[in-house]
This record gives sequence, structure tokens and C-alpha cells, in this order.
Amino acid sequence: MRWALVKVCLAVTVMVVVAFAVPLGLVVKEMARDRALSNAERQAAAVGPVLAITTDRQELRRAVASSQAGAEGRIAVHVPAGAHGGQAVEIGTWHAERADVETASRRGRASIIGVPGGYALLQPTAVASSEVAVVEVFVPDDEITQGVATSWLVLAGVGLALIVGSVAFADRLGTRMVRPAERLARAADELGKGKLGVRVPERGPTELRSAAVAFNAMADQVVRLLANERELAADLSHRLRTPLTVLRLNAASLGDGDDARQTREAVAQLEREVDQIIRTAREQRAHAPDSAAAAGCDAAEVIRNRMSFWSALAEDEGREVRLAGVDRPVRVPVARAELAAALDAMLGNVFRHTPEGTAFAVDVHDGGPTSDAVIVLVSDAGPGIADPDAALRRGHGDGGPGSTGLGLDIVRRVAESTGGDVRIGRSVLGGSEVRMWLALHEGGRTGRGVRRRGRRVRRRVVRR
Repeated sequence: MRWALVKVCLAVTVMVVVAFAVPLGLVVKEMARDRALSNAERQAAAVGPVLAITTDRQELRRAVASSQAGAEGRIAVHVPAGAHGGQAVEIGTWHAERADVETASRRGRASIIGVPGGYALLQPTAVASSEVAVVEVFVPDDEITQGVATSWLVLAGVGLALIVGSVAFADRLGTRMVRPAERLARAADELGKGKLGVRVPERGPTELRSAAVAFNAMADQVVRLLANERELAADLSHRLRTPLTVLRLNAASLGDGDDARQTREAVAQLEREVDQIIRTAREQRAHAPDSAAAAGCDAAEVIRNRMSFWSALAEDEGREVRLAGVDRPVRVPVARAELAAALDAMLGNVFRHTPEGTAFAVDVHDGGPTSDAVIVLVSDAGPGIADPDAALRRGHGDGGPGSTGLGLDIVRRVAESTGGDVRIGRSVLGGSEVRMWLALHEGGRTGRGVRRRGRRVRRRVVRR
């Protein structure tokens, strides 16, 4: 597709350049010819007033030599006998045929004759009541085409630059269109090889973004179907345990005959096969969270889904809720269930440890394709957390009676699984602020980068 786009753009640009450059080149050539002939007419007209006054050979020579063409020997003058009562006068070298000169004199109007090496301008001039002199100005081919070659070279250079620029632009545009398609093809190939965590960045043209969204949704569905299949296999295997136990007890009461021995062996073999199915299902289920975490989820969708539950409870308690940053997809490398559990833990703390009517806000910050982290921030207008460090230690909550301190520990473990962390501080609403950083790239971020990003988010919340 990339080369096809380049070829189409090259063909169109060449046709446009040819369509404009060829006529323009011909116009330039014609303008140069007209300029040279107009200059010749001016120089021939400069000799006319002298012929009207005198036909003296010396005077005419001086008048001819005073012009540029005359100084170069390109002007000739023919004065017929009888003009001003004198004899015929011939000055300069003639390039036109004598018949052409006589024709111009008889017609009484200027004419341009093609001669070897250029053109001859024949300008008739009246010198007596019935006599007409003829002035010839020779215009060489070099003067006719002066500047034409340079103009054509400039036109060719501009045309070539347009062609090269259009090809470069088409190649750039083709690359922008092809790369998302190549990423989609590679992801489909890897998914076919069993790499369930592969996902496609949702970037590029609109159509390819839609294809990437559909592919990611399909991959998520594949992960869910496989997980359901493993769960079903494990459940069915456990259900088989009860009838197998009955069969084994019944087989034990059959005695010592060959049939009884074969029955007991068949039951034992069946139990071993069922145990193998259970072990395999458990091993696959143990690896399933890793695949789900690698696949990630849309944090904005998860938050909107959970807020539909918490908003109803907030309305019952008269709490003002503000939600921001969830109007577009925000993918994070966390399983959907884990992110929902972390969000429920943060919001549960707001409802448990702040009075009814206390406002709270949920803000999601995503810096775009170049960002290295996503921040989920939950802030409230309550009394705040007295000891933030203790609140993050498992089993050391400071929420009063009944607080186990496990909620924020869940949030911390989810953040650290991506290379991020959790910070507790004072919110702009006056209460506590829990910020969960979810790193998008392996290795996480430095503490300084985290603090800078946190300050930017806090200022953004204040502006809202």
C-alpha cells in the first residue's frame, strides 16, 4: 500500500508539472522572441528621423553607429535613387533578399523575415514624396533565445523539487498508514501463537484505530473465554470426584475376582485422569492473572462502571461527586478485576471514614501516547488521614474501630505490580488525597519524576 500510494502521487505530480511547465516554457520562449524583435523595432525607428531630414551617407553612418545594433554591424539602410534628389545609398551588410526588401518598400509596413542565423526586421521609412527607404535590423538567434535556457532550467528544477517533495510526502503518509497495519498483523500473528497478552496501540488513522480497538476487544474476549473454559474444566472435574468416590467404595466391596480387580483398576485410572485435569486447570488458572495483567484493561471504562455503583450510594448520603478524565480510553497494564478492587478500596475508605455529605472526586490523568504513567487520584473533603505511612502498612489502618488497613495495601500492591506506587497527602478539597501511579513501561519512574507529575496533577485539579 505504501509503494502504491507513492506511485500514484508520483504519476499525478508528474502530470501536473508537465501540464504547467510545458506551456509556461513555450510562453517564456515567445516572450524572449517578442522582446528581441521589439528592441529591433526601437533601434530601426531611431534611424527613421535622420532619413526624413537627410540622405547624406556620412550622416546616415553616424546615425546608424550611434545605436547598439548599428555599432555591432546589424543595421543596414537602403535609400532609393531620387530621394531628396540624390543617388541611391546602401549602408551596412544586408541579410534579407533583395526581393524581400523591395516587397517591404512597396507595401510600406514592417515585416520580419527569417534569414540564416536569425531574423531580419525590415522597417520602411518615407524619405520623399514618393520614395521609401528601408532599414534592416538583423536579430541573431542568440538574442532571440536569450534567457530561455535559464528559465527552462529553473522550471525543470522547480518541477523536480515538486516531484521529490510529493514523493517524500506520499512516502511519509504511506508509512503512517502502513505501520499501524503492520503492528496489527504482528499482533494477530502473536495472538495466534498463544501470546494472549499482546495488544495493539490504538493510534494511526481512524479506520486503523477502529481496527485496533476491535482487535483488543477480541483479544480480551479470548482471554475471558479461555479463563471460563479453565474454570468450567476445574468445576466439572471436582463434580466428578463424588461419583468416583462412590464407585471406588463399591468396587472395593466386589471381592477378589478378576472382574473386581479390573473394575478397581479402571476406577483408579479414572481418578488419576480426573486429578490430572484438576492440576492442569489449577496451573492454567494460576497463570491466568499474568495474562490478564499483561493484556490490561481500559481504566476509564472500569472507573465509569464502578462509579455507577458508588454514585448511587453517594446520592443516598448527600455526597457531591466529581469525575474527570474518563471521557476517552485509558489503557493500563492491570487486570480489570484488580483495578476494580483497588478503586473500590479507595472509595470504600471515603464512605467509611468521612461523614455523610462529604464531597469527593475521582480524577484520571493520562499524558497521551508519550506518557509513561497513568494516575488515578481519589480526594475528599473529610478530616484526612493522620498517619499516611501507617495507613499504607498492611494491617495498620488508622481509620478507627473496625479498620484493618488492608484496603490501601490492595491499592499499593496493584500499583507496584506495574512499577508504580501510592502516595497519600492533603487534597485540594481539604481532606485526604490518595494517588495511585500505574506505570505504563517496564521499570517504573524515578521518585523525582513521580513528584513532578503529582504536582502537575494537583495544579490541574485546582484549576478544575
